[in-house]
Amino acid sequence: MLSSSFNSPKKFDVFLSFRGKDTRRTLISFLYKELIRMGLRTFKDDMELEIGRRFSQDISLAIQDSKVAIVVVSVDYPASGWCLDELVKIMDVERKGSLIVIPIFYDVEPSHLRRQIRKVAKQFKKHEEREDHETVESWRQALVNLAAISGQCSRAWKDDSKLVEEITKTTSNMLLFSARPPSNGIHNLVGIHEHMKQLHPLLYLNSNEGVRVIGIWARECTVRSALARYLYQNVSQRFQSHCFLENVQVIHQDSMMKTSGFIRARLMSQKVLLVANNIYKLEQLDALAKDFNCFGPGSIVIIATQDKQLLVAFGIKVVYEVECLRCFEGRRLFRQFGFRKGDLYVGSELSSSISGTESS
Repeated sequence: MLSSSFNSPKKFDVFLSFRGKDTRRTLISFLYKELIRMGLRTFKDDMELEIGRRFSQDISLAIQDSKVAIVVVSVDYPASGWCLDELVKIMDVERKGSLIVIPIFYDVEPSHLRRQIRKVAKQFKKHEEREDHETVESWRQALVNLAAISGQCSRAWKDDSKLVEEITKTTSNMLLFSARPPSNGIHNLVGIHEHMKQLHPLLYLNSNEGVRVIGIWARECTVRSALARYLYQNVSQRFQSHCFLENVQVIHQDSMMKTSGFIRARLMSQKVLLVANNIYKLEQLDALAKDFNCFGPGSIVIIATQDKQLLVAFGIKVVYEVECLRCFEGRRLFRQFGFRKGDLYVGSELSSSISGTESS
């Protein structure tokens, strides 16, 4: 289990470590574009080529402020003191449990890095001529530790596009399944993570086609609310606008978007997440539909209810049925993920456009 430091808010989802002259215009270019397309906040340093520039405090802070580090080790990566300084920091943060590391071995053999033979041996011989012994040893150890982590080897893929697709899929899954809520003394999350694993394939988070409407059904209110809130907190950052609606008591059919045609126009071009909890009337769904029908491609609407027939009547075909999360786990999670009043609306576009809600 990851340490509590992983739970603090992070500025970046992904930190890219790479040797610019080897991969900047090839793999990294495509990978960075795909990560951004998926809505992942990605740090890519474009200043490495400045002559004489050394590893900076800004880079160190960016590593600490990332959830995942993708380390692309190319042929000349071990020849760069800059890259090896980055790697030492990355492996140090990973060792503390605050970072997930995904190695990509690009046209290199992991065993050569681990044993530091052949070209790697020559590269380190040059380092020893220029740097102090302690620095070089830290670089050696970081490279050994990285090579011990299971990663992707480019030589196993026919082309870089397939490799990029696999890297982004792996990264997305790790970000979703490794997320942990803030620690407040509750550490037993057995059950909720199993539900998340089953829910994930239904979400199609990487899709940019249409608006997906998904139902979450459970008889027990606290269990349903816990899962809906946990899901929201862990995937909302993937969307340009997002909103959690709790206890929607009164929604007027004509009041949802009447105040701002501009907001409606903005949302049509945005990927939006809307989670509506405790829906119990068809009229509520009809009113919400006037909003989410204007959301942009790739948007997701989650409807959480205890009335399965309500979902059927509205035509929601994808429904996740919650049965095995024990009630005491649900109550503990509900307390853990309970929102304050100010947390009910996240994202300026939706918060100013949706009315008729009450906090629980």
